[in-house]
This record gives sequence, structure tokens and C-alpha cells, in this order.
Amino acid sequence: MLRKIRLTLAVLCFATVTLLFLDFTGTLHAWLGWTAKIQFLPALLALNVGVVGFFVLLTLVFGRVYCSVICPLGVMQDIIAWMGKKQKKNRYCYSPVKSWLRYGVLAVFVVAIIAGIGSLVALLAPYSSYGRIASNLFAPIYAWGNNLLAYFAERADCYAFYKTEVWLKSLPTFLIALLTFIIIGVLAWRNGRTYCNTVCPVGTVLSLLARFSWLKPVIDTDKCVNCKLCTQNCKAACIDIAKHRIDYSRCVTCMDCISKCHKRAINYKHPTKKEATQPITNTSKILTDQINDTRRSFLTVVATIATTGILKAQEKKVDGGLAVIEDKKIPNRFTSIVPPGARSARSFFQHCTACQLCVSTCPNGVLRPSTDLTKLMQPEMSYERGYCRPECTKCSEVCPAGAIHLISVAEKSATQIGHAVWVKENCVPLADGVECGNCARHCPTGAIQMIHSIADNPESAKIPAINVERCIGCGACENLCPARPFSAIYVEGNEIHRMI
Repeated sequence: MLRKIRLTLAVLCFATVTLLFLDFTGTLHAWLGWTAKIQFLPALLALNVGVVGFFVLLTLVFGRVYCSVICPLGVMQDIIAWMGKKQKKNRYCYSPVKSWLRYGVLAVFVVAIIAGIGSLVALLAPYSSYGRIASNLFAPIYAWGNNLLAYFAERADCYAFYKTEVWLKSLPTFLIALLTFIIIGVLAWRNGRTYCNTVCPVGTVLSLLARFSWLKPVIDTDKCVNCKLCTQNCKAACIDIAKHRIDYSRCVTCMDCISKCHKRAINYKHPTKKEATQPITNTSKILTDQINDTRRSFLTVVATIATTGILKAQEKKVDGGLAVIEDKKIPNRFTSIVPPGARSARSFFQHCTACQLCVSTCPNGVLRPSTDLTKLMQPEMSYERGYCRPECTKCSEVCPAGAIHLISVAEKSATQIGHAVWVKENCVPLADGVECGNCARHCPTGAIQMIHSIADNPESAKIPAINVERCIGCGACENLCPARPFSAIYVEGNEIHRMI
């Protein structure tokens, strides 16, 4: 019963977190957004004392329940391990703890947080790793399925579905997500929770508390017949049946050992003093199971589908069926643009764990992972596909780590995240000799006015004049500028945001 309860809660948590990254409509975040904010590391970085305190208490009472129920990366490993178990049952064996590796990774992780090396933190954080996998590998498959339904629904005169564009936001981030999925998937397929107990820094932190948990699996030596079923089904490799001991720092409280024991020799309870100091018994040496070579076909198929689809070339776009419209290119910005609510670029990059939730949620295609090595995979703004609409505050609503603070529409409309810069050489009125004014017409703050290029000549072409004090850096001018491939007006980011 305990195992069934754990599985039910784990599936619910995993499904809700995954849906946050798959939902491109933005409707589910109003209902399920809290599931991202109860993840351990984002709550810690956001200084959410209530959530962190709850997990500390939860671990001290029940053990590492967070790892087996709430952490989406942990549940994903369980799903892959369950698939591997279909190939061979009773395939695990006890493995001595690798403390040097666990605490070494944790030390590097802590130093990276203190030093503000966000890209390294993002690589090791479990929730962020799963977020990149979901947004880069699972979300495109989900979107293509939606587009297929929309295709058939449209032909049946039903418009319950609508097509959404699937595009590659960042090749380095996609490759890292794919590599992470393959590595963690192979480890889970072969050895269960190896990643959780040797690499994951959150698992290591919780393991320090789990040693002293009030409730834990306890072996009754009077009932145990040394059948080794518990050891052979322990995906944490923490049960040493030869000594009748369980390494509670690695136990993720999955209850698999309890469900497999036919003699009911393992119980989830508070150990008595005698059980806590159980002497070593003389039993036969455990025979190490030889694990068969894994069939990588499952991972290969998933990786191939994701790679083929996401790297698919953009369809040819034409203007009126005649001239090909050239795609815009990203301008060379001296300062990255970070979302309103981040307050400053430094604060944003220090708190962001690169989980990609804001990237998945952005309805305008403005946010995308950075390719800069100093802030690799952390989101930054660019306006080739859309602009940051003043009425949209989605990214601030979903950020679980406090990198983007919740702001109102009024606050966003008055926050300057950057300022527009005019590039004379690219401007259509001067380059092509035709009237434009697109930037001025669509500026939501009226920061751009069209003036004559030659003040004394009313017949001269009109060019944009930018009032930097009124510009909020939304990017409407850059996005809607007809100049190709580089816009004649682009936004330069502000290191520190200011209210206007």
C-alpha cells in the first residue's frame, strides 16, 4: 500500500511539472505553477523559507521522499528503470557509497552558486536538467502532435485545436539536453538511481538529513532468509543484505524492497535501539549479478525523433507568393536583455537555474537560451520572432527561483529593460528611398517620432528620432522593422532596470 501511494503521488507530480513545459497556451500555469515553486533548489535560491523548511522537516520524518515523489528528474529515472526492468528482473546489487564523488560534486556546486557561475549550476541542478529535457525534447513532440490534430480538425471544420510553430531556440541547449537525457537514461536503465546518489547535489544535501529520519525501512533479522530479493530490487543500491544494513543516506524511500519481501522482513517504521545497532551477522557473500548489455534502441529512437524534428528546416516563407522573405538575424548587442522583473542582469544570472520554464511559457517567442559561455542556457531576450508585449507578465508568474520577480502590468509598462538604437545604414527611407515609419507607428510608449532627415528640407525622407527616456525596450520597433536581415532599429539592454 505504501508503494502504491508513493507511485500515485509521483505520477501526479511528474505529470503536472511536465505539463508546465508542454503547455504552449499558458492556461495551465495559473493552476499548476506552484508545482515548479516547490522544487528544492529553486525554492532555496528564491529564499522561500517555508518550502525549504517543509522539505527539511519532510526528510527528517520520512526520508528522501522528495527524490522519489516530487523531483521530476528522479521520477523520470524511475520510469526508465521500470522499462529496463521489463528486460531483466532482479537486476540490481549492493554498491558501496562513493562519498568522494558525492561531496566533491556538492562542493563544486556550492562554489558555483557563490561565484555566480550560472551555467555550471544549471548543468548540475536536477529540476533544471529535467526542464531542459522537457522543453527541448518532449515539448516539440507534443507540439507536433497538436499540429497533427489541428490539421485533421481543420478539415472537419472543427477549430478546437490550432497550429503552433516549432522552432529551435538554441542548438547548444538542445544538444546539452539531449546528452543529459542519454547519460541519465543509460544510468537509470542499467543501475537505477546512480545519478541521484553519485552526482545530484540536491540528493547529497538531503542525504545528510535522511540519515536521521524518524521513519525508515528496517530489516527484521529474525524473519530475513537472505533471499536477496530486496537487494536485487533496490535501485538505490543501498541494501547490504550480507550485513543486514541499509544506507539511509542513499535510500530514496521507494518502498520497492518492502513490496518484494515475501517474508515481511522489511518494515517502514521507526527503528528500535536494538535494530538501530544491529550487529553484523555471518552470511554468505553476495554474488554480484552480471547485468546484461543494455539495448539502447529506446533512447536512440527518442533521440532520433527529437533531433530530426527540431532540426527540421524552416518552411519557405514568401510575400504574396512572389518574393522570399529573408529571416531576421540577431543583432550584436553589447548588453543582454533580461525580462522585466529581473531588476538587473547580474541579479538575474545569479538566481536563474536555466530550467527553461519561462522560455516554454513565453507566448511571443522572445525568450531563448543564451549561447554565451558565461551564461550558457540561461534565458535572454531577442526580438526576431516577436516583441515583449507590455500586457504580458507570464515569465514573472512562472519563475520558481526568484530570478524574475512577479510584477503587475502597470509595473512592466513602466520598467525600462533597454533602449532602442537607430542604425542609419539599414533604414528603409534612406537605403531604398521609400516612406516607412513602422517603428513609430507601433511604439507602445510613443518614444519614436518621425522627423525629416534634413531639418531645412521638408521634402527630405523621414527618419526615426528616439526619446531614450520614454523607451522601455519592448522591441516592437525592432521586430516590426521591415529591414532585412538586420533591423534598422534594435534594442540595447540595460545592466540595471529602471522605472520611467
